[in-house]
Amino acid sequence: MQECYAPNAVFRDAVFIDLSLIEVKAMWHMLSMGAKDLVLKFDSVNCSELKGSCNWIAEYTFSLTKRKVINKIRAEFEFREGKIVRHHDTFSFWKWAAQAFGLSGILLGWTPFFQKKVQAASRKRLNDFIAQHREYSAA
Repeated sequence: MQECYAPNAVFRDAVFIDLSLIEVKAMWHMLSMGAKDLVLKFDSVNCSELKGSCNWIAEYTFSLTKRKVINKIRAEFEFREGKIVRHHDTFSFWKWAAQAFGLSGILLGWTPFFQKKVQAASRKRLNDFIAQHREYSAA
């Protein structure tokens, strides 16, 4: 996946907002290391020279809480010269939070406060990961 992105690529989802190329590469690396039981399923794949989309499901154990997550995601892409320049994943943050965090996710996962708290904590984890991995922090 990392090789599919253009140098000016931008990634966005409900947790990670507007990541640059280095950040998105580090994010995928970090997430793959944290989810040892990750299973991905894809369907409804559509692609043209300039745009693409698919539905995908990520099944994994959320590393922070050890809770099982089945996240249904809609991905949309924009391409330039055969590389991804924009990747936007959409999913229900509340449904994801309910699975990942249990009762607190069920009760608070729909609130902007909870979402911003998760975004900030995830950004910190990503920044720490980048700082610990030369291949990302040197770029």
